[in-house]
Amino acid sequence: MESKLLWIRGLSKSYRALQAVSVFDAEIEAGRIYGLIGTNGAGKTTVLNLISGLDKPSSGRIEFEGRDITGMSPEKITRRGIARTFQNLRIFSTMTVLDNVMVAAQIDRRYNLLEAALSTRGYREGDRVQRKRALEYLDIFNLADLASSSAKSLPYGYQRKLEIARALATGAKLVLLDEPAAGMNGQESAELMEIIVKMRDTLGLTVILIEHDMKVVMGICEYIYVMAFGEIIDQGLPGEIVKSRRVIEAYLGGGGKNA
Repeated sequence: MESKLLWIRGLSKSYRALQAVSVFDAEIEAGRIYGLIGTNGAGKTTVLNLISGLDKPSSGRIEFEGRDITGMSPEKITRRGIARTFQNLRIFSTMTVLDNVMVAAQIDRRYNLLEAALSTRGYREGDRVQRKRALEYLDIFNLADLASSSAKSLPYGYQRKLEIARALATGAKLVLLDEPAAGMNGQESAELMEIIVKMRDTLGLTVILIEHDMKVVMGICEYIYVMAFGEIIDQGLPGEIVKSRRVIEAYLGGGGKNA
């Protein structure tokens, strides 16, 4: 357990009569890309909500870097080094591309609001460091040249990349991506795959992604968890998952019934 970046045992979540996640166990190693797949309603997004603190589990335990984070607030979990994106875009559309990322970079700011108002030396230095850091993340996603553009003016695929760049700017070690290729065309999805691998390799990140585009999943994921009805029905290497009878039956049978 000590060697695992993220360790999950017996995780469950119920909403009154609805059992969204029945039991979920996983061991996530640092520096790898994991897939979490399943039909609509299988419980995948609920799992990410539980890991990131947006929901509190009904039972189970989550450890990150050997420390218990079960039920922690989203802010505390983000400060620990876990960031996520969402199925529906959540960018600050009226802000510039750069400011979107700088907002996230301020999570570890070393100055207070009074220093910012007075534009003290500490504030100016902190702002310079955050701006440099934000531009570095934008460069990974080929967005640096658009730093001064309004976020809402970007094409949809670029907005998706901006959301991921903003997540990285929190200083994340583990990034949870909820359908990052949703709404993208084939070329955009291919570029996204390259970027996810690049950010893993250059920043040493660990990635867990939910995705319905199997070209993306099979193209970059090194280990895959498959869910149905709130439970893991299979897990393994991509080559094993595509041959799994349980996985094939779950997809052909219409999938899960949970949130």
